[in-house]
Amino acid sequence: MSAIQADIEARLAKAEPDVEVLLAEVVGAGTLRVFIDDPNGVSLALCERVTHALAPLRETYTIEVSSPGSERPLSKPAHFRRYLGRRARVRTRAPLHGLDRSSVTGELVGASDDEVTVAAPDGVVAIAYTDIKRSNLVEGV
Repeated sequence: MSAIQADIEARLAKAEPDVEVLLAEVVGAGTLRVFIDDPNGVSLALCERVTHALAPLRETYTIEVSSPGSERPLSKPAHFRRYLGRRARVRTRAPLHGLDRSSVTGELVGASDDEVTVAAPDGVVAIAYTDIKRSNLVEGV
């Protein structure tokens, strides 16, 4: 988890305790993109409340708050465990050991506290969370 995501989670724990921060990332030149989830669903009103709770960060960033959609990001071990059996795309910071690529798409078949295991068409791959750049669920077969 990034430092900015940890900061946002701490801020929202007080203001919106039911909101789960799925992913917070800085994109482009100063845009902070935050994907959230809530047991009651994500509404425009909730996105507005979260944006308001993050007001101190608006001095540094343009803030975009939204729901995750069907290709929700996965950024914590609990996210991977929740979606075992579903398809995901995992992109790593560097090429995977033994492979010449830095992206794997396949079924999530395991998720420990240290790594996620993906059954890809060309084999099963274990990837340490520290090596993951970005990951998300994917639709389709």
